[in-house]
Amino acid sequence: MRIRKRGRPRQPRRVEVEPNVTYFKPRGVPMVDLEVAELTVEELEALRLVDLEGLEQDQAAIRMGVSRRALWTELDSARRKVAGALVKGSAIAIRGGNYVTAARRFECSSCGRAWDEPFGTGRPRACPGCGSRQVAKQKAGRRCGEVEDKGR
Repeated sequence: MRIRKRGRPRQPRRVEVEPNVTYFKPRGVPMVDLEVAELTVEELEALRLVDLEGLEQDQAAIRMGVSRRALWTELDSARRKVAGALVKGSAIAIRGGNYVTAARRFECSSCGRAWDEPFGTGRPRACPGCGSRQVAKQKAGRRCGEVEDKGR
């Protein structure tokens, strides 16, 4: 009999940059011979903020919209997976998770163009396409990663 943990549901993490490349593999090793380490998009975001951008963990936690402890958990998991893949010669797949994109979506009612603006940049004064001031924020937040979420 499996005992289910009780606790708060996991909040989606805020991700500023979704990866363009989602798979890495060692050169010269056929795909069928590889083990795969799977990183979630939010684990990659924690790595990006702390190890690439050089943010302190408390700053990175604020940017992802989570507690310092939650960020540390994501970061520790990501570092272990990446280090294990490098040492063992495994592939790394980046997919799934529970996250929202950290951008606000705006739309121009004059030309119909839609674009994203990162949080903290303020409201755009005009459409970048046509220069119109008829700009409105789209209401629905964009949730990502839930479809790919496999048993997490």
